[in-house]
Amino acid sequence: MKKIPIALQLYSIREDCARDLEGTLEAVAKMGYEGVEFAGYYDRSAEDLRKILEDLGLKVAGSHLRIDTLLGDELKKTVEFNRILGNKYLIVPSLPREMRGSKDAWIKAARLMNEISEKVKPEGMQVGYHNHAVEFTPINGELPWDIFFEEAKPDVIMQLDTGNAMSGNLTADEVVNIIRKYPGRAITVHLKEFSATNKKAVIGEGDMKWEEFFKACETVGGTEWYIVEQESYAYPPLECVKKCLENLKRLL
Repeated sequence: MKKIPIALQLYSIREDCARDLEGTLEAVAKMGYEGVEFAGYYDRSAEDLRKILEDLGLKVAGSHLRIDTLLGDELKKTVEFNRILGNKYLIVPSLPREMRGSKDAWIKAARLMNEISEKVKPEGMQVGYHNHAVEFTPINGELPWDIFFEEAKPDVIMQLDTGNAMSGNLTADEVVNIIRKYPGRAITVHLKEFSATNKKAVIGEGDMKWEEFFKACETVGGTEWYIVEQESYAYPPLECVKKCLENLKRLL
């Protein structure tokens, strides 16, 4: 089984990044994270961001982008920014309500992602989709997640968020089985704890079956990056993501 590098989704520490981006990224690098995933660029150019990361030895594990930044004339700008940044994973973190209100809407959304995928492929980039809980709320007995990914082409990344999926009433075993059901598609995954008794649990303190999940990612998932995301805070955000990484390294 291959060793998969660990990145941090910067949304986890967004207020720290807004206050002092360079200092915060330096702290992230010193913790031992190997990369970061963006969710906004803090009014910095792609050139500036790339230099900051290179100086700290951090890689880009992806970026969360609104669907409208991948449509029409905006797509060219987005591709150019991410080409300079050195990012090849363009991940849509959610869809507007009108694009996910029915089975037909989910199918159309998947077909749209297929079209975008073909447009960015010559740039060496991939698009992907990231779940919250709604993707695991059935529509006439079918899960939107399955409706979407059965229609989406194999090169549309399935960015499974473990905690969000369990918030959608999946069990830990069911989350692991998603990786097995769609082999080779979990190029990046979000590691987020879920606890039925502690909403502020960090990785390793909840109900997720991490050992089984990692085995699935490393054997059939095709996973290139583990990405930590923490959205609830028992401690200051930077301390939370440090604890996540420390616990994660013990689990791997």
